[in-house]
Amino acid sequence: MAPPRKYSVELQQRATRMALDARKDPETSRGAIKRVADQLGIHPEALRNWVRHGEVDDGLRPGITTDDQTRINELEREVRELRRANEILKTSAAFFAAAELDRKIR
Repeated sequence: MAPPRKYSVELQQRATRMALDARKDPETSRGAIKRVADQLGIHPEALRNWVRHGEVDDGLRPGITTDDQTRINELEREVRELRRANEILKTSAAFFAAAELDRKIR
């Protein structure tokens, strides 16, 4: 289970939007993340990470979008489950094959 969030999703979205807007204006772009973080009581590195993810999601920065990462995680989980099921099936097939051979010998 995921740990509880320190900041709400609404605060995260609002802070990201404010920081991106502040960075668009050349006069306020320098130190925008630190300034917005201080205004909202957020750790600057947390806001910097949110802004980075927002830029990737908007296509302004190269990287894997949040939706793509979620899909990749789901597929990796599914692959793990399928491999585990495959291993169980192989083991059970070997067990029953050995049992069948024992019956034929007797």
